[in-house]
Amino acid sequence: MKIKKTFCTQKVADGQIMVPVDNSESSFKGIVRSNSTAAFVVDMLKEGTTKEEILQKLTDTYDAPVEKLESDLDKILEKLKSIDAIED
Repeated sequence: MKIKKTFCTQKVADGQIMVPVDNSESSFKGIVRSNSTAAFVVDMLKEGTTKEEILQKLTDTYDAPVEKLESDLDKILEKLKSIDAIED
């Protein structure tokens, strides 16, 4: 998985914003504001990765049950897919 090149991110305070930069490639016409966990996931997706690799990094970084981290990751990935921001 990888964030499409048609999206641009910018770190803001303790989070991140993401916007489409090529409206012809995306039907999404808004701004995504991410908290620090979602920004962590998006940053990993910039380089290309798998869900399993992201989950491993989350468990290495955050002191939370793996079930909670996986649930949060699934929500983040589903949201990114819903705005067509991820390519496989």
